[in-house]
Amino acid sequence: MTEVVCEFQFTRPDGDETTPPAVAQPLAPRPDRRKAARMPPALSILDLASIAPGQTARDSFANSVEIARAAERSGYRRVWYAEHHNMASIASSATSVLIGHIAEHTETIRLGAGGIMLPNHSPLVIAEQFGTLETLFPGRIDLGLGRAPGSDQKTMRAMRRSPESSDTFPQDVLELQGYLSGNSRIPGVQAVPRAEGVVPLYILGSSLFGAQLAAQLGLPYAFASHFAPDALHQAIRVYRDTFRPSEQLAEPYVMAAANVFAADTHDAAREQKTIAYRARTRAFIKRGAADVDYTDDEIDAFLASPNGAQLASMTRYTAVGTPEEVHAYLADFAESIHADELILAHHAHRIEDRVRSVELTGTAVAAAA
Repeated sequence: MTEVVCEFQFTRPDGDETTPPAVAQPLAPRPDRRKAARMPPALSILDLASIAPGQTARDSFANSVEIARAAERSGYRRVWYAEHHNMASIASSATSVLIGHIAEHTETIRLGAGGIMLPNHSPLVIAEQFGTLETLFPGRIDLGLGRAPGSDQKTMRAMRRSPESSDTFPQDVLELQGYLSGNSRIPGVQAVPRAEGVVPLYILGSSLFGAQLAAQLGLPYAFASHFAPDALHQAIRVYRDTFRPSEQLAEPYVMAAANVFAADTHDAAREQKTIAYRARTRAFIKRGAADVDYTDDEIDAFLASPNGAQLASMTRYTAVGTPEEVHAYLADFAESIHADELILAHHAHRIEDRVRSVELTGTAVAAAA
């Protein structure tokens, strides 16, 4: 196989660039074309395809169809699904298969991966999968790319991935881009099928590495601020400052993630948040004590501790309340980083509440446009 050569130079801050700074600094004011027009950012959804206690993966897939349909009728731009492995509560491990299933049950909304963890795969195989999806559902497929394993160390080894796999992520992105565009970097190798339309690429990240890569490739950048918020402002600054126009993108395009609990009343939304974040915390701490059942009071006490506060800070970007309250929060959040698009994770435990949160948020933002 011919070696794929890629020249990238990443400016590293003091220490390891993958370690976010302790405190994110706000962006300096800058002219913004959207601010003058008072246009809200586009809204999209990150669906984690969660499997609730007592439910099955089939239930999760049915729920994901309902969420996508709600997003479609509520004016959202896209729904993305994330690659995770060996996680009993997440059903989106076969991400491209799930995207195809949702596409069959929706009409117009864009669907994609947010993202595919490219070091887990051959770029050729991913190009074939997403070329197939774009052929079947033209004009509706996105491909977001990340470099994390989406799993723990044992699972990473089970996927035949080594810790060094992520070192070639920039080269792998270029190889994949070549297959999708019909300009293969590997002589004699083409992705079949290759869709007639374009499958747009997005770089996902939570550190400066992804920001710099997206900028140098001229690709949109999606920051995982819904669970790794510390480097948000710094990474976006680096992305905008070092962006190079490309065939896909003439100007920087920033997507940022946030968590949402929207309900008809403020108290109902707060209760949904409490239930969901207790469950999240319980799942985290049971990894080291699987046989222990923690009460709600014990979970609340942990969250009030220094270790618990650190865990809670991972979801600091969370909008909670009535549609008006959620809209106000999201508008301030988007303005603070000059986001072009917000991708929202709705976490209510019950599917009925999750769908309602999707609808209320979409309607509130549309009414303010």
